[in-house]
Amino acid sequence: MPEETIGVVGAGIVGLATAREIAARRPGTRVVVLDKERRIAAHQTGHNSGVVHAGIYYRPGSLKATLCARGVSLLREYCQDRGLPYDECGKLVVAVTPEEVPRLEALYANALENRVPGVRRIPAAAIREVEPHAAGLAAIHSPRTAITDYTAVARSFAQDVEDAGGEVRLGFPVGRIREGADGSVEVISRDGKSLVHVDRLVICAGLQSDRVARLAGDPADPRIVPFRGEYMTIRPEKAGLVRGLVYPVPDPRYPFLGVHFTRRVDGSVEVGPNAVLAFAREGYRLTDVDPRELARVAAFPGTWRLARKHWRTGAREMRGSLSVRAYMKAAEAYVPGIGPGDVVRAGAGVRAQALGRDGALVDDFVVHHLGPVTAVRNAPSPAATSSMAIAEHIADAVLDRAPSA
Repeated sequence: MPEETIGVVGAGIVGLATAREIAARRPGTRVVVLDKERRIAAHQTGHNSGVVHAGIYYRPGSLKATLCARGVSLLREYCQDRGLPYDECGKLVVAVTPEEVPRLEALYANALENRVPGVRRIPAAAIREVEPHAAGLAAIHSPRTAITDYTAVARSFAQDVEDAGGEVRLGFPVGRIREGADGSVEVISRDGKSLVHVDRLVICAGLQSDRVARLAGDPADPRIVPFRGEYMTIRPEKAGLVRGLVYPVPDPRYPFLGVHFTRRVDGSVEVGPNAVLAFAREGYRLTDVDPRELARVAAFPGTWRLARKHWRTGAREMRGSLSVRAYMKAAEAYVPGIGPGDVVRAGAGVRAQALGRDGALVDDFVVHHLGPVTAVRNAPSPAATSSMAIAEHIADAVLDRAPSA
């Protein structure tokens, strides 16, 4: 009997974790990872802040809550086993106005329901015991929140795939997906020169996930709308003012966590990210503009419904994108010793945020099954934290489903 072949589109951390899980769980199965870029972790994985989330924010019972809790445990063990960076530097979520205190209390109750290890609510007087230069009225302390290097983790996953006999094929932009005569799936490159036959296919295409899923016959919704998150780096002479992570209380209307202070595994400290609409799917700079993408976004009814509800927030975020002083205005409330003169512009990431036709930002992970094709349609933060648990979740479905189902 010929060996089974399973394809994975996407060499980010979720795609590679999934390929690794399938290869480990089903020895003898040939796993092929396809990605249009010439390097792995080229987009969301390689542009995030490296935070390993403990599960404070996510709705109890949601996929995010369940898979984040499992994912933290798996990722911690994996990093320790492979000698990869993993630093439990801890996180403070700080309320700086009286209006934020009730939201902080609700967040704390959420964290308790999600059984976040070691989480505690602390008064203003105790904030500086954790972060000597932070300020606020009250805070949640999550001592087990960690930082890592997700690009290094993704590289290690890729090596695991290859060590198990799999293949990571870079420079393979997917142009067509069709069913073969024998019930297999044919994945064809954009130029039509390369063809890969697989028995089953998993799409983990991140910023391109809706487009690639459409090639397999998945519905158009939810759509991916790209949001750029820009960072500032704190100058070395002020980096010591932040020990770990200092976050605001998030606005429950949005899946974004707000501008925060993040220590990186290399010892640097960043401020960010904000969240502004990107003008291209992979628009890491303000000047990156794709007219066709803008036309698609403008033609989607969900975009206008989102804009009508949240245009003031969007305008505020854009001001911060254009002005360092405006960007740092809110951040200074959390660490008053760090201001506009203490930071320099750094890199940016682009979040693949799913948006419904009704204008609602999709908050949970979304996975669709289309016969022999499984499409991950929404996997923003904490997808990196949860990657190994997401991989288990996908492998459970993929390996239990007959190719012709």
